[in-house]
Amino acid sequence: MTIVAPFRAVTYNFKKISKLGAVVAPPYDVISDKEQDDYYEKDPHNVVRLILGKMKTGDSDWDNRYTRAADIFKRWEAEDILVRVPAPSIYLVSIAYESPETRETKTRWGFIALVRIEEPDSPVIRAHEKTFTFHREDRLKLMRACNAQMSPVFGLYQDEANEILSAFGDTKDLPPMVSFQDTNGYRYQMWQATSKSVLADIAFGLAPKSLIIADGHHRYETARNYRNLMRARFGAHSPGRSYEYVMMYLSNIADKGLTILPTHRLYRSYPDFESRKFLASAQAHFDVHSFPLSSSNPEGLAGIISSRLSEYGREGTCIGFYHTGSDNYYLLCLKPEAIGEIGDDLHPSLKKVDVLVLSRLIFQRILGIRRDALDDEKIIHYESNTASALSSVLSGESQMAFLVNPTKIEQILEVTGNSLLMPRKSTYFYPKIISGLVFNKIDPREIIPYKLKHAENTRVP
Repeated sequence: MTIVAPFRAVTYNFKKISKLGAVVAPPYDVISDKEQDDYYEKDPHNVVRLILGKMKTGDSDWDNRYTRAADIFKRWEAEDILVRVPAPSIYLVSIAYESPETRETKTRWGFIALVRIEEPDSPVIRAHEKTFTFHREDRLKLMRACNAQMSPVFGLYQDEANEILSAFGDTKDLPPMVSFQDTNGYRYQMWQATSKSVLADIAFGLAPKSLIIADGHHRYETARNYRNLMRARFGAHSPGRSYEYVMMYLSNIADKGLTILPTHRLYRSYPDFESRKFLASAQAHFDVHSFPLSSSNPEGLAGIISSRLSEYGREGTCIGFYHTGSDNYYLLCLKPEAIGEIGDDLHPSLKKVDVLVLSRLIFQRILGIRRDALDDEKIIHYESNTASALSSVLSGESQMAFLVNPTKIEQILEVTGNSLLMPRKSTYFYPKIISGLVFNKIDPREIIPYKLKHAENTRVP
């Protein structure tokens, strides 16, 4: 059973911070070094100081990016830059944006609430991608220093009839709590729901559903690890304690504003690469289609290749390939009989995932790249924007681009339904939910009240 609860969030003081667009930022893991500098300069109260503080020469166990984030968090509270909302609430959020691939304007709806943390093997909350130790340790250091969750995990639920969002009633017809544009020009609006009947309807509607983590796998696992530390210190027999919950942004899988972008792979440098030899080897597993470059403009070329990649990939895996100096780009379409060559150790649902086919057959078998090297971002870089991926190769920054179609929702449901995990960077749910809308401050002695509608005298076990 999924346990969802309202909470007393910490937010920026909107009376003092009138331009919220200047203080929000994307999740920590997509912020480059240059962007980190930009966010630092944008506003002295930008959330980057909390989620991704700068490292300094001479950092120590008692003075580092995590302890400084904790000091800043406390100082901003003391200065009323950050304030705690008095009433337990759930926050309705709309994001109006332009898809970078199709240029279509969309609006995605979701809401931020607390969700009770589950064990790794629970069918209630399902991960779909692998995580890495370094990122888990990094986020845990921050969470332990601040005793707060700075950014929500992005979760998905299935609701074809859209009943849960409808439970907010006329909330979105009221003036929003905040309304602003971020640096990409995307319009955010957020409403606060405090009505007990509305909160109860939302909790009751989500109770029988399972959740899929779309983004924030490291943050979710960190919240569980933090919970385990708190249980050891304060007790494991109080399911309502605040450390039993994680802050999540929840959106309907059926929401028309939900976009999944591809996550292309850029190979920086492959010594002695020979395209003829590579393409000849690829023909053992793929039907290779060659197309002349019809444009030297990355934007125009991206549209052409994306359209053709989508067309050829309707019935199976198809991977786009382009390398420096080539007058052609290629589509490598997996032969039906080659599916068995991906590996006997894989479940059939995973063999349909394009990035896994790319990893197993092209990177490891044809190019001979070691599996551990595939996780080294100095060797392989990830890029969701097709034009940017092609531009990187055209400029010589990268040697090769391997282009994939976006992972389908149906594939994610099938993989998670079998309790399996996709490779890292299999999906890119766009846009990512920004940091700085709300924070979840954790007092280990605070009890989060939760009741289900129509069960007023029944506590959820």
